[in-house]
Amino acid sequence: MHRVNNLRGIDLNLLVVLDALLAERHVSRTATRLNMSQPAVSHALARLRVLFDDSLLIRRGGQLVPSSKALEIMPALSAALRQMREVLGPGGFDPAEEKRTFRLAMSDYGSAVILPGLLKMLRLEAPGIDLVITQSSREAMLRLVLDGECDLAFGVFPDLPERLEAGQLAVERFACLADRESMAGRECLEMEDYLSRPHVLLAMKDGANTEIDTALRAVGQQRRIAVTLPHWGNAPRLIHGTDLVLTVARNALVPYENDPRLIVFEPPFTIPPFPFVQVWHERRGGDPAHLWLRNAVAGVAFPPGH
Repeated sequence: MHRVNNLRGIDLNLLVVLDALLAERHVSRTATRLNMSQPAVSHALARLRVLFDDSLLIRRGGQLVPSSKALEIMPALSAALRQMREVLGPGGFDPAEEKRTFRLAMSDYGSAVILPGLLKMLRLEAPGIDLVITQSSREAMLRLVLDGECDLAFGVFPDLPERLEAGQLAVERFACLADRESMAGRECLEMEDYLSRPHVLLAMKDGANTEIDTALRAVGQQRRIAVTLPHWGNAPRLIHGTDLVLTVARNALVPYENDPRLIVFEPPFTIPPFPFVQVWHERRGGDPAHLWLRNAVAGVAFPPGH
């Protein structure tokens, strides 16, 4: 009876705030997510600290970090709220009425294959949802998701840390781009010719270990990198009028397949295909708005002809 009486005295909306705070780890983002004022969220956190007799979230290095008590209750809290949402049914979430900001981490390539379709869909079906896009290295993007600074990260992530989950959006394959005139009538390059030419490398930092160079090392070869770029958007435009070769995900080259000045061809060696995925923290798995967004992305990413 004591537990029942305690439960009767609890405002269960506080648990919704706590779940959001533990996911966002940021008062203003929690306020936006729950359509509350920042003072209201701060007041709720103060009540939660009294309720649990624990600080729950500790400010450290400019960030809110969960206490050991918060980490202990987080899985059970998320599971309980997820079950309550299932009991209440789908009426608990309406994308047309949702007002929330999602933070997405992706490269400019990811932006090109995801954002056009996603933004059109959001404007039609969920006009109250806003997006903030950031770009970082693979490692930095995963760290943002782990720290709660981003809702989703998009890209190629061979090794995911614990507590992160991924959903495949597409299987990517590589292709090469070269100036047609420099190919002297050839439709492709043999390995010797491929290696004799200078190459454009797309990487966020110098000396990055790419899937292309890993595949070359597997056959005892190495290419010469003449230009290293942190983004792919301008890379194809650098190829015309040069002897440079660009080897990238084939979907990136779809807009250039009909350019008479350029030629797209298969690499002269085997590069394993790779999954392009979206990544999220497991603590967001039960959030209906987050689940809706993931499903929306899966429905619009990599449209036909891209």
